[in-house]
Amino acid sequence: MLKFNYYGHACFQLDDGKYKILFDPFLTGNPQATINPDDVQADYIFLTHAHSDHVGDAYDILEHTGATVIGIPEIMDFGGSNVKTIGMNLGGTLKLPFGYARMVPAFHSSGVGGGIACGYVVNIDSKNIYFAGDTCLFSDMKLIGERDAIDYAILPIGGHFTMDAVDAAKAVEFLGAKNAIPVHYDTWQPIEQNPEDFKKLVKTAQVHIVKPGESIELK
Repeated sequence: MLKFNYYGHACFQLDDGKYKILFDPFLTGNPQATINPDDVQADYIFLTHAHSDHVGDAYDILEHTGATVIGIPEIMDFGGSNVKTIGMNLGGTLKLPFGYARMVPAFHSSGVGGGIACGYVVNIDSKNIYFAGDTCLFSDMKLIGERDAIDYAILPIGGHFTMDAVDAAKAVEFLGAKNAIPVHYDTWQPIEQNPEDFKKLVKTAQVHIVKPGESIELK
């Protein structure tokens, strides 16, 4: 059984019962956060870019969990003798004990000089989970869906800094995703959105609205 645990903003965990995969762990200072960084468990931490609302508490979490951090090489400077990092880049595929992770493009500023933003397709529990990270809509999302049949697309809908509900609905269509989960909205005023609007716009997939602190099974 694969669980999606949503911690608010763009932070969530995939848990297959053996491995816990954490994404963009912004908790401290996140008004939506539903868990303390000290209570988060992770075997792997995936980072999409270096903005503070995505890197967040990565260092503190990896310190107490011993997790391995994965991301663009330019944001892998966490220091410490016990820190485990894996730098990769766009188009790369990383084999992992639970399956694999493919790094795919995202169109967004990076938060660090020389770095770039990215998204991921993560294969876990025989499912392909696409996390777009912070991005606008782009037509090559079609190629992402052609390469890996997307079971769940986790997409920002907040607008202002990323695509909004209208463009995210088109992203679901481009990806050919079977299911979609909206994230990265309502954290602050500039990205206030009603996820029901996104749900109404999506005609080709099932939309799962998960509130911060809630979990769902990814079937």
